[in-house]
Amino acid sequence: MTSFVKAGIPVLSALVLAACGNSATTGSHADSSHQQQPQQAAAQPGALQLKDDQLNAVYQQYQLLSQALVNGDAAAARIAANAIEAGAKDLAGGAQTASTAATIVAAADIEAQRTAYASLSNDLIALVKKSGVSSGTLYVDFCPMALNDKGGYWLSTEKGIQNPYFGEQMLTCGEVKETIQ
Repeated sequence: MTSFVKAGIPVLSALVLAACGNSATTGSHADSSHQQQPQQAAAQPGALQLKDDQLNAVYQQYQLLSQALVNGDAAAARIAANAIEAGAKDLAGGAQTASTAATIVAAADIEAQRTAYASLSNDLIALVKKSGVSSGTLYVDFCPMALNDKGGYWLSTEKGIQNPYFGEQMLTCGEVKETIQ
């Protein structure tokens, strides 16, 4: 399993970096892709697009991390967190996010990953609020029982609760505290 994680990390990192680098493309192809973006967003009602492209790429990996924690999949959580770390290094104000993601990668088990996820979520919530949303809706969810009843926040594109702090044990524990549009 360690070899799978080691093999998957560079691949996912390359994908995140490639996604981040798409805005640097020059020529007529870049112009046509930028013209098509609003049409694609309109074709998918409710599709989330953040104003900062690099943050948008990091958020896509955050969604994978959240789902991995919901599913109790520590290996998938490590892979997504590694991609977040790589992408967050290039974000303005993303140093703490990258450091927290590295903690998730190095965590010994799913519970340690979930604990670090709380800090990562708080960092991303602040970055998303600062950046803003171009299209779609984000929900700031809260579970009062997370982190030994201290509570924990996370971001979601769905109104329905899928709790990454407890996974299947308490999948729907939590509530929407804020909407970001």
